[in-house]
Amino acid sequence: MVLDDLGSSLRGTMDSLRGKSRIDEDDVQEVVKQIQRSLLSADVDVDLVMELSDSIKTRALEEEPPGGTTARDHVLKIVYEEMVDLIGESTEIPLEEQTIMLAGLQGSGKTTTAAKMAWWFSKKGLRPAVIQTDTFRPGAYDQAKQMSENAEVEFYGDPDNDDPVDIAREGLEATADADVRIVDTAGRHALEDDLIEEIEQIDDAVDPDRSLLVLDAAIGQGAKEQARQFEESIGIDGVVITKLDGTAKGGGALTAVNETGSSIAFLGAGETVQDIERFEPNGFISRLLGMGDLKQLSERVERAMEETQEEDDWDPEDMMEGEFTLKDMRNQMKAMDRMGPLDQVLDMIPGMGGGIMDQLPDDAMDVTQERMRSFEIAMDSMTEEELENPAVIKSDRLERIARGSGVPKERIEELLEQHSMMKRTMDQFGNMGDGDMQRMMKKLQQQGGGGGGGGMGGMGPFG
Repeated sequence: MVLDDLGSSLRGTMDSLRGKSRIDEDDVQEVVKQIQRSLLSADVDVDLVMELSDSIKTRALEEEPPGGTTARDHVLKIVYEEMVDLIGESTEIPLEEQTIMLAGLQGSGKTTTAAKMAWWFSKKGLRPAVIQTDTFRPGAYDQAKQMSENAEVEFYGDPDNDDPVDIAREGLEATADADVRIVDTAGRHALEDDLIEEIEQIDDAVDPDRSLLVLDAAIGQGAKEQARQFEESIGIDGVVITKLDGTAKGGGALTAVNETGSSIAFLGAGETVQDIERFEPNGFISRLLGMGDLKQLSERVERAMEETQEEDDWDPEDMMEGEFTLKDMRNQMKAMDRMGPLDQVLDMIPGMGGGIMDQLPDDAMDVTQERMRSFEIAMDSMTEEELENPAVIKSDRLERIARGSGVPKERIEELLEQHSMMKRTMDQFGNMGDGDMQRMMKKLQQQGGGGGGGGMGGMGPFG
């Protein structure tokens, strides 16, 4: 989950105000202290923490809550607005011809990020290419080539050439037909003089439209010095924060943004090329505070559905008009899997990213993913008739499917029960008028805007 510890801590601080209609100076002081502890624990720079907490304190004491607004929601809104203001706007990344150079230390995730960004641009209708210039790290060429193939984008590198500047020049010529060229550069274990000199030479040869600094979310306070040196050498237009799926605190990366006077361009979480999202400050902070991110969620849903339709020749609208089969359920599960790790998806649902998610056992998401995998394995052992009409699956067929798939009979019964529940839900949606649908969406958005209340039932195979 994105900056999970920071989000949990901030949400806990807000919850201390529950039930209060008004707050006094002591309440505000306590909330500000808790916010300071949360941000400092997440490795956010001290000066930034003090600047943010002073603004929150001033506004919380001076501004009157709108009528009907609880003290908690009023302070939550102030924290949200001040944190969005602190982070600033997202880095401008126009959907047009351009050359982007990536910089950063070894291990920051540059090579993976290059392929992810190329995949992202390809999904926007552009033709991207990755140029690999790292001659320092063994395996860099092979990794970049493989990742680019996974992303289905053009790739250029030369494992027989040990001159990165020469590779960069030749790469630009070889990929002249591409709309977007992403140049991956070598990193080192520290900011050595030869790294700085090399990247300055590549910068001169490439003359990029944008230079992005790639930072591991676990970088901590060292990010400030890193950002300063890269900014002085080549100029940094934006930051990519990687490895947000781990236990990283992430605050150091936020500090680097402030140090370079730039902004955040992308967030990376996970190892596949699809595990990247365009940074949107409103949604980012909203998720931290447990308020969800419907915009990012809808984008992931749309993308996943399109990919599933292309691969499996499946039209989800057919589910609403005809019988909801196990085939439909399997395609739904594939689409959900393409949306990314389940905990990230739930983070985007209003009411699910706050206290509800924090109370789940640490292995809850692993159990859910394992359950979905076993459902898929069981369905692979079913006949066409059984997938189309699950009602024919009685005791003898159940035994055969269990033997053939290695999935316990009880789990297959869970699958059939889940299908039955989803079928009833689909029938309800099919009978729902436009007005009913609009009221449901409005209710969901209201749950998100309140910063935590409510949930979302009937969550399909992970329900």
